[in-house]
Amino acid sequence: MNDTVSKFSVNDLDLFYGSFQALKKINMEIKENEITAFIGPSGCGKSTFLKTLNRMNDLVENVQIGGNIYLDGVDIYSDIDVIKLRSRVGMVFQQPNPFPMSIYDNVAYGPRIHGIKKKNQLDEIVEKSLRQAAIWDEVKDKLKKSALAVSGGQQQRVCIARTLAVEPEVILMDEPTSALDPISTLKIEDLAVELKKDYTIIIVTHNMQQASRISDKTAFFLLGEMIEYGDTHQIFNNPVDKKTEDYITGRFG
Repeated sequence: MNDTVSKFSVNDLDLFYGSFQALKKINMEIKENEITAFIGPSGCGKSTFLKTLNRMNDLVENVQIGGNIYLDGVDIYSDIDVIKLRSRVGMVFQQPNPFPMSIYDNVAYGPRIHGIKKKNQLDEIVEKSLRQAAIWDEVKDKLKKSALAVSGGQQQRVCIARTLAVEPEVILMDEPTSALDPISTLKIEDLAVELKKDYTIIIVTHNMQQASRISDKTAFFLLGEMIEYGDTHQIFNNPVDKKTEDYITGRFG
């Protein structure tokens, strides 16, 4: 495992939806250039926690957050530019969600918002991002076609390319393969492993095999608490907490 510095440091994070406490005293360090997986039953706080890392929860009413989340040492809940934060910490959702426009325009969308207008520059970014998302060869002759016209697995990789086009440092993936077939799932997994050379990746997954195959670290969540966090190999082969073992071996959840 690499001994790199932490990309995120999370200290005593609490999150409430109204009076309901969805996250309880989460403390963790997330290393850069690693894949960190969040596992646990539905409704245990994994996706809620993921969304705190780029302040997507700002968009939900009645959310109260306590504690701190530091990105490269800066508290993201202090007075910072949230738009800039979300370009540094990109998000890939469970359902592929390409915009109803061409593949090219999907990928060029972010760079255009950030002021890049020159066609040759945009062409370069679009090609580079689609190559990084391992889909260039499949769509290079269809760039003007609607992104909604390709398969689900291809749509998800177009969405990953769209995220990469604004050059984030972190990619959050919220069950990115749950709507995909096994072959597309494998492509996204291989892609994640390839991308961690340049990015920090955090993935929520219900797929135990996926977590054990691709992640460096795994965190197990239950009822809003992080029960256990450590090297993936250790979590899956020698968990410290009985609850983690019960979940991984399918005794509950």
